[in-house]
Amino acid sequence: MSDLNRKICDVFAGLVVRKDLVKTVKGNAIVPSYVLEYLLGQYCATNDEASIESGIQTVKEILAKHYVHRNEAGLIRSTIREKGRHKVIDKVSVSLNDKKDVYETEFSNLGIKKVLIDSGTVKKHPKLLVGGVWVIADVEYDHTEEKDASPWILSTIKPIQMSHFDYDGYIDARSKFNLDEWIDVLVQSIGFNPEFFGRRSKLMQLVRLIPFCERNFNLIELGPKGTGKSHIYSEFSPHGILISGGEVTVPKLFVNNSTGKLGLVGYWDTVAFDEFAGKQKKVDKALVDIMKNYMANKSFSRGVEMLGADASMAFIGNTEHSVPYMLKHSDLFDALPEKFYDSAFLDRLHFYIPGWEVDIIRGEMFSDGYGFVVDYLAEVLRHLRNQDYSDHYSEYFKISSQISTRDRDAVHKTFSGLMKILFPQGGATEAEIEEILKFSMEGRKRVKDQLFRIDSTYADVNFSYSNKVGKEAPVSTLEELQYPNYFNKTVGEVTDIGMPEPDIEPVVDKQREPLISVAVEKASYDECELKEHHLTFVENQRGVSYDNLFGPYLKGAKHITITDPYIRLFYQAKNLMELLETIIKQKAEEDEVVVSLITVEDEFKGEQQREYFEKIQSSMFAVGIKFDYSFDTTGSQHARHIVTNTGWKISLDRGLDIFQQYDVNDVFSLSNRIQKHRPLKGFEVTFINIQ
Repeated sequence: MSDLNRKICDVFAGLVVRKDLVKTVKGNAIVPSYVLEYLLGQYCATNDEASIESGIQTVKEILAKHYVHRNEAGLIRSTIREKGRHKVIDKVSVSLNDKKDVYETEFSNLGIKKVLIDSGTVKKHPKLLVGGVWVIADVEYDHTEEKDASPWILSTIKPIQMSHFDYDGYIDARSKFNLDEWIDVLVQSIGFNPEFFGRRSKLMQLVRLIPFCERNFNLIELGPKGTGKSHIYSEFSPHGILISGGEVTVPKLFVNNSTGKLGLVGYWDTVAFDEFAGKQKKVDKALVDIMKNYMANKSFSRGVEMLGADASMAFIGNTEHSVPYMLKHSDLFDALPEKFYDSAFLDRLHFYIPGWEVDIIRGEMFSDGYGFVVDYLAEVLRHLRNQDYSDHYSEYFKISSQISTRDRDAVHKTFSGLMKILFPQGGATEAEIEEILKFSMEGRKRVKDQLFRIDSTYADVNFSYSNKVGKEAPVSTLEELQYPNYFNKTVGEVTDIGMPEPDIEPVVDKQREPLISVAVEKASYDECELKEHHLTFVENQRGVSYDNLFGPYLKGAKHITITDPYIRLFYQAKNLMELLETIIKQKAEEDEVVVSLITVEDEFKGEQQREYFEKIQSSMFAVGIKFDYSFDTTGSQHARHIVTNTGWKISLDRGLDIFQQYDVNDVFSLSNRIQKHRPLKGFEVTFINIQ
């Protein structure tokens, strides 16, 4: 067990579960993760292997005996009849039979309807009336000769969610983790292995939680298929509901004027719309108008009466085109249905998660470590809805006065949500607050930048903030940095003008110097002038390869020395091999180049490490690369750089390890085949002329 997992189990004893157990017990049961983790939390909330094994068997037995599979519903009904009573795990919904003035329950999988339920239970659990709730229920059978009478009797019903919650204990426990540890705890609680995510990608995952802890937060995520966009809203919390975008109606979402029955926003903390994108989808214009008013004012009308609600909204859908295509030909809202492609509706969105930055989920990305029982974390987030952290940056930073009230409110909501999730106990440092503020502003800027392209009446806004001494820092989106030739143009301008590819150089506004200079993509590296300069690349940026980053500086070199203490594992040796491929492309076929590697021998897998190098040595000899390697034994070798006999030193803070993890065995993945399609880790590189 890792140190972090051990710490989680010690500090949050009884409130965490090993995340791979969900798959172990799920089998073919079609139930949300929070239902399974509720059961696992009862029997497996420990790190004792024997207790876990015993608990798994208990949970499996409970599911086998009490979970209702639709194809076995007849057998369960028969069991109830023969035994007189049986406990079931099923999703139930309740409706009012106004003719008889009674509440009636319908069991989704069991297939029985019109089961009477007392009004006290309905008042205690009003979500039974809207959307349905997973429960553990005792159902009895008592046949009667009365016409229209149901033989089914509901003895007891218990919604599957926590019965108690100690917030003070949660705050005290949070203070025992530093920020990096806490972020990893939360990522593991969602179900992912944090080792496969960079800092920015982890924050993307955590933004998906904000609708559960921030009232009336409007979030949109558009991106490729398979990135887990809907997972949190369908599996994570009993306080959120996921519905298909095509199933939305005014009565279902807001209020039925004929019956007076409140819709989903009146009962759920988060309403998520799946499959929201699709240009050809038919959408009710009246629905869009009511949604616009609700998203802006937190209210909607029922005839002459105004009603309020605090449900957050999350809109998730698939994009149809790549980012540069959308920026060149339309905008990043291109995939939305026509009725929602409305600047007034889009302006009410607080944050746009760039789904194209989120990795397609692979099997190895799921966690086998410990995380919160999701029902516990769901209760924490719900409790945090009552708090406001939106001004916690004001001690250190000030947002530009040019930003409108609506933009400022959006930034505040995102900032408040992330602060609640990451620092519920307070105590964030200035640097930590700056990171969260900048990230919050970026998400709103992505919305505003696209509105500027869609509707020319929107004024261009200076998204920036300043620190205590007045030093201003601009905020940019990653797509703005990566595709500047398309970004700040209207569609007509981009289409009509043949724009050259951008150069790779720091983005520096002459009017104000940013706190961090950021490098952007360059395709025409072969023609660039070799010069001394320093570049900073941001996490999730793409378009960079060894060829275009290092190639020009390696051209013509006869001796190249690579110093990197971390060429030990397979993927690191693969990086080395790819750098050698770049050197091959830069040399004449008849020339020979000596490449020397200085690294550190792996303490446990030194033999395998040597085997990698000897294979590289053998394959390189045939193409005129004389590769040799040596191990630094001083124990003080931390430098990472490439030095050529032509007088260039390339200093790398990460060495060759500049790419995020990808599946090296998937030969059909572009990330595997072409470096420019791999998302980057954040890194810096300095080119120095040492002659």
